[in-house]
Amino acid sequence: MVDKYDISGLQGLHRDLLALSESRLPNLERLWQELGNQLEELKKLLDKPPKSAQHRQIVSSGKIQIDGEDYSINEAFKEGTLQLADALSIDELEAAGMFMAAREESESLDRSQLETSIIRFHERRQYVLESLRLVLKLSLDTDAEEAVCETFKGAVSDILKTKDGGSAFCQKCLQGLADIKRWMQELAEKTQNASILGLGQVPEFVETTGLQRISLTRQHESLGAILSYLIKAGYAGVEDFNSLLSIVKRFNKYDNLLVHYIPALISSVSRFGSPEHNASQDQARTLFQRITNDKENDPWALRYFQAAVSAWWLSEYSGWYSDSPTNASLDGSNPDEETEAELPAKKFFEALKDGAFDFTLSVGADVRASDWSDPAKHGLRGWLQRKSPVLASDPTPFSPYFQLIVLESLESFVDAFITNMPDTLRRLKIDEEEQRSLRRTPENDLDLEKFLLIISYTFEDRPEASMSFWTDPDSNLFGFLQWASSRQITPLASVYCEVIRALAKGEECATAAHDFLLEEGPTATGKLRRSQSFCWDQIFSELQYYSSKIRDRPALPQSTVYRTGRPSTEEAELEPEVAVMLEGYLRLITRLCSECPPARSWLFTHPTFHLVELLLLFCSSAIPSRLRACAFGTLEALLKDKSPQVADYIWQSLDQWISGGFAPSSDLPKAPNPPNAPVWAEEVIFETIAAEFEEPNAFIQLLQALVAPYANEGGLNDTLPFPEYLGSAHRMPGIEPYIDFALGRVFGMKTVELQDISQLRILRHSCLEFITTCLSTFNEDLLIFANGSNVSVDTAMGTSSLELYVRLHPFSRVMEWLFNEKALAALFAAAHQDIVEVSNASPDSPLILGLLRSIEVMNLVMKMQSTYLDIVKPITKSNESNRRPAVSNTALASFEDSVLNNLQLVVDLGLYCGTGHQELVIISLRLLERISTARKLVSTPISAFGQRLGRNNIIGVLEMNGESDRIAKSLVSEMQFTSAELDQGPDSPSFTIKTSILEFLNSCLSALPNRPTVAHLLLGFSVNGDAIDVTPGSPFAKDIALFHSILKILFEYPDGEDNNSFLAWLMHIKQGGLQLLEKLWKSPLSSVYTMTELRIHEFLFVQFVRQVVVDSSTLWNGRSIADPDFITTESAICFRDFLSQRAALLDYATREICYIAQERAPTWKAKILSTLLGATPTQDGGQIPNPTVFDLFDFIELEVPSDVPEAALSSFAEIDLSVCARVGANGVQLYDLPSVEELLVLKQNELRKGGHIPGPVEEQSLQNEAQRLLLRLHASNQQNILLKARSDTLKSWTQLIIVVLENCDFDLGTKTAFILQMLQVILPKLEQYSLESITEALELSRLAKVLLFNLDFVSPSLEKSRAGDVANDRLYQLFRISLRGIHSPIATTGLRENFYNICYRYLTGTSGISKGALSRRHHTQTIKASGERLIEVICDDAYAGDEICRISAFLLLDALVCSDEQEDSNYMLGALVRLNFIAVVVDAIKHIPTELRGTKAQGGCVLSPRVGSSLQRSDIPLLFSYYEAKLSLLLRISQTRAGATYVLNAGLFQSVRDSQLFSIDPDLGLDIDNSEALKKYYNLLLAVVRVINSAVLSKGPQNQHTIEQARRFLAENRYQVVAIFKRHAKIGGVSTDASGDLEDIVESFTLLISMTKFLEFEEETALQKSPSKVFT
Repeated sequence: MVDKYDISGLQGLHRDLLALSESRLPNLERLWQELGNQLEELKKLLDKPPKSAQHRQIVSSGKIQIDGEDYSINEAFKEGTLQLADALSIDELEAAGMFMAAREESESLDRSQLETSIIRFHERRQYVLESLRLVLKLSLDTDAEEAVCETFKGAVSDILKTKDGGSAFCQKCLQGLADIKRWMQELAEKTQNASILGLGQVPEFVETTGLQRISLTRQHESLGAILSYLIKAGYAGVEDFNSLLSIVKRFNKYDNLLVHYIPALISSVSRFGSPEHNASQDQARTLFQRITNDKENDPWALRYFQAAVSAWWLSEYSGWYSDSPTNASLDGSNPDEETEAELPAKKFFEALKDGAFDFTLSVGADVRASDWSDPAKHGLRGWLQRKSPVLASDPTPFSPYFQLIVLESLESFVDAFITNMPDTLRRLKIDEEEQRSLRRTPENDLDLEKFLLIISYTFEDRPEASMSFWTDPDSNLFGFLQWASSRQITPLASVYCEVIRALAKGEECATAAHDFLLEEGPTATGKLRRSQSFCWDQIFSELQYYSSKIRDRPALPQSTVYRTGRPSTEEAELEPEVAVMLEGYLRLITRLCSECPPARSWLFTHPTFHLVELLLLFCSSAIPSRLRACAFGTLEALLKDKSPQVADYIWQSLDQWISGGFAPSSDLPKAPNPPNAPVWAEEVIFETIAAEFEEPNAFIQLLQALVAPYANEGGLNDTLPFPEYLGSAHRMPGIEPYIDFALGRVFGMKTVELQDISQLRILRHSCLEFITTCLSTFNEDLLIFANGSNVSVDTAMGTSSLELYVRLHPFSRVMEWLFNEKALAALFAAAHQDIVEVSNASPDSPLILGLLRSIEVMNLVMKMQSTYLDIVKPITKSNESNRRPAVSNTALASFEDSVLNNLQLVVDLGLYCGTGHQELVIISLRLLERISTARKLVSTPISAFGQRLGRNNIIGVLEMNGESDRIAKSLVSEMQFTSAELDQGPDSPSFTIKTSILEFLNSCLSALPNRPTVAHLLLGFSVNGDAIDVTPGSPFAKDIALFHSILKILFEYPDGEDNNSFLAWLMHIKQGGLQLLEKLWKSPLSSVYTMTELRIHEFLFVQFVRQVVVDSSTLWNGRSIADPDFITTESAICFRDFLSQRAALLDYATREICYIAQERAPTWKAKILSTLLGATPTQDGGQIPNPTVFDLFDFIELEVPSDVPEAALSSFAEIDLSVCARVGANGVQLYDLPSVEELLVLKQNELRKGGHIPGPVEEQSLQNEAQRLLLRLHASNQQNILLKARSDTLKSWTQLIIVVLENCDFDLGTKTAFILQMLQVILPKLEQYSLESITEALELSRLAKVLLFNLDFVSPSLEKSRAGDVANDRLYQLFRISLRGIHSPIATTGLRENFYNICYRYLTGTSGISKGALSRRHHTQTIKASGERLIEVICDDAYAGDEICRISAFLLLDALVCSDEQEDSNYMLGALVRLNFIAVVVDAIKHIPTELRGTKAQGGCVLSPRVGSSLQRSDIPLLFSYYEAKLSLLLRISQTRAGATYVLNAGLFQSVRDSQLFSIDPDLGLDIDNSEALKKYYNLLLAVVRVINSAVLSKGPQNQHTIEQARRFLAENRYQVVAIFKRHAKIGGVSTDASGDLEDIVESFTLLISMTKFLEFEEETALQKSPSKVFT
């Protein structure tokens, strides 16, 4: 069932056929396969099974069978099926299958199942018709490859079954056309009946009916085109032509359906009426008699249509007699009868009288109906066309391909008429000239002018077709142009201008037209140009003549009444046809100036004809509004690719005209006050211009051309678009009056007054284009450069000063207007459009372009408002005295305030994202991003109590009326993956839209990472205050939300063409999607929901299976990493995206393991571990191999290219580029290359003005140097990005390994093997990076430390064996690498700390094992081999290192001394003595109390005078740990006699005495109120006592000096010792809870007392002092 009703096959065929027709299909073999698969569907055309009473009963019974499967259906399904069968007139069982197949799609489309079924049905028919149309078109393509063309011809033969020549299929098409027409009539009746019954406003009925009508119209159009192709290809016979005539003669209305028959009619006329095809003359004569006799015998319902068909036929049929003598009779026997050759001409004139040309003109004009109104041409058409109506407006415009077919058909008619009926043409002209000479109304009703206007419409905007008039001077078409250009009367000249204008589209055609008017173009062989012909001299003389005549006369309204005869000289200017002729001249000049640079230059610099002055004189005269608009248009055309000289001249002339410098018209009142004449003239002229539509629109377009950047400006925009002194004679210099007129009078007021929607949209677009240009051409960077660079901006820029640039640039006044209520109201009105109209509009319509510009203006305002408010506005205000009145609303502090009053904008922007218009989607997302991240708009109001009063404004407006769901569904449709994107590549519109959506979502999440945003809402989450949730039954819960569309992209998009290559654009979109998910799973707000959803879809396992192991041969966008150009191309970006994706996946795996460990899910944890080790379990118990976590270390082998292109700088050697440096989102500092380029251009300008670039050689050298510098900076940027990406990936990889070790369940052997293999993987890179790259070395050393601390050194895997020896070697290698890394030149404190821990763990791990296990190496020899520098570095860190690093250094020294002792070596002790380190450590004991007193008891900050900044953020536990490590080293040293000697000689007892650690008054107690710190304090005392004990023991009892020092120590601290003993014995009620167990310190004191025989000594001393016994 799915295959039968699936239309994806037809979609793919149509897509590939369309791509081939546009020469962009990469896979031809796939097309042939698709075509073969769908041939049967194409053969069926529009066949459908009819309704069946029997099948209706089966459906009603509730038991049906579809594709061999039995189903029981409920009442709702029955009702829907029967409604579908009735709506489409199809078999009920067929309807049941269609209804069932539409079930899933109805949810995604958010439509009912019935409506979805109807949509799918019509989509299928449309794809069938369009595919067949394209097959036929491609089979007739003479420019295609022969093999391709033959294949399509074979397919056509198969489809048509051409045993009968294809006639049966033509009849099938005719029947299909009739059926569609009947169906549309039935729909119209249903709509009317529903309206009567009150059902006409039911949304589903209205939508379904409208969709069917539009689809049927499109199907009718496609069938008309198919029929036309069939006739052209010769598959139709005469009987088919007769059937076609019989059908069209019954039409009683001129509508779209009738037009759909016209290509087939003209193709039939050409096929069966022309001698150039296979039709016989007898056959043609028979058809001639039928077509011409129908007028009397069987007249058609539309007489003008019948006349047009007759004219089309006669133009081809006359070809049979074009070379025959005119006196040949019909039968050759009676010369007095009408000859057969003369009869077509007679019939042709009869057809003209019935409106043949009128209808043909209607078709040519209506089929090309555009939203861009051309009032001048429309007026000309209205003046000439009188006998046929204008096509009624239809919501379904003609498709572009059908427009082209119709125009090509009319083109064949034009060619045939000019070629075959030249005498008829001559007669038309002669008759008109004779009638005008007699001042009578022409009998032919200006048919020659109508024919010329038909040519104009037929060839407009078709330069390739137009070249047929210019290429061959001996052709009939060129000869016709020459003939028509001679002896022209006024109406003919007007229309002839339109013909030349239409034929002058494109530079080649326009140049030919210019040469033609110069009378320098090619001429027919042996012929000379007539002196009276239409040419530039004639145009100039006519313009000058009428300019001098019509000045100072009142303007007359335009009239459509034609005046007979030639006007007198006195009244010539009053004739409407004169105005039309002048419009024609100006429109022709406009076209040639726009399209042909030589013509533009020639006209502007003409020595005698001063065009600009003449145009402004016209504008000063009493002329019709349209003529003045044409003059403005011509001035605009002169500005195409303008130079400063041309622009300044036109600005000055225009400003002179505005201020009354040209003579005013007589109908204008005189200036009441001569001193204010310029101001008065300005006001009057602006008011006159703004009166109607055409003038203000043309004038705004002229202003836009004037303020646009110069053609050779280079993008710096450092000059004013007008002369700095413009208007200074009578006002403040600048163009503020023009801006006030454009934004105040026109945009703010006129757009509100206009009622015609087409005119409103065009005028809006013109104004917004002007505003956009004014804003976008202001260079903010100049202000930054002036404050932050060493380039003299004032000297280098094109304007005389930066301050003048800021004051006079139109940006300032335009921004001021954009804070005005009226202008803002107009702006927001322009941005608010009906979404249905927007979706149906063409991309180049004024609706879409105006909407684009309105959104772009808002974007620019939000981007640049800080510059305006903070810098520009204060500067302009400082010169208020000469400025025009302020217009901004002071209540608006920022543009966001106006957005708050127009929050519907947010909904509109979201809906525009689903219209499919690429540029509109992108710019809407950009503005939506700015709005969604603007703090004033997204911040929630806060009450006085600190609680939020409501939700985010933007989210609130999107949640109203379910708008967010509508927007999200439109985005879901845009994010759907299609294979066509892979063929079209990065230029695919759908790809561009997808990347824009992802960028928008990522930006929103980045701006507010821990708060609900618009992105959360659109992704499918529901927002509840400051939290998000997943609502049951929501699209997110059903897996159809935008979140799941993005997830599907990650699943379905490939990485490249194969497993060893990656494409940048594919990696880019996948990176965007993965980056989005990464933000979601990292944010506490969304982490739970995101990871749960990803777990449900087994995201981790799918991605691991798809991972590819890369190496040096891998291609990144076509280049290997060794390619010299790799770093400067998109290949680097491709590699960066790969690294970012790998990092994100590893990060997700890490978080997933942590989550699973917390949830205690051992099965899931085991599955993840299996995947990490290379085998992903499947549900059926199997396994899928995938790269292991060891394999995913592959990226580290791809070294980032370090060879950045060098740029030898001379001119730019001293330039400061720091102002162009930016910190990216990932924390990497990059150069903003556009800013750098601007700064370099400024520097070049500075050098030029300073005379440092004398010639072109130096100029080229300077340009080359700038390019080299830009290339170097670009490469540097790329390199920094790649290094950061690789660092992040390494960090994610190491973190994953650490988490695996800490959380996954290993048995001892597996864990040991895992650790050893991991060490094998990382050791080579650890050794390399410890000497080259600190970032990578830190991560790898951190991992090595964790691995070593997780290794069980007594594991059986490390026992004496071959494998054990290998493991021992690996561990020993790590030890040696760590020793070298400690004194590496690049080593930092953090890196050394890691290496200290590694060495400490290795030494302690190997020191405590039996000889049968891991054998201990000769560590001392290894230490010696590392050099004295190693010990020096360790000692330096131990004494003055950073916090934990000091502790690690002391622990390592302790382990080294221990190892030294085990090997009976004194190397370490000697080294410490040589470095005087023992004395330093012993001396440091005296400073312990000082450091402790400087530390807050609660673990706060300490600022020790000894330790300095290293302890600035230390706390008590860390400080005590440091002391313990230090004293532990002293303890280790003092355990040997030599060591004890060094310790004692360093002044141990004196240092302890000076520290006063034991001098606390027992009666006052300890000044430490933290119990934990107190325990630490007692532990510190214990450590000190142990050092003393060790030293005393090591020296032995025979060393009386040491014994005496110890006794003195006890004597000095007698009271403290007694206090400790009493605390321990709980004498005096002192509790030990706060001090912990004092057993150890009591034992240590007891030992010391015992070793020194202190009690005995004290007793003896006391006896010597006092012979009596006294208690002590």
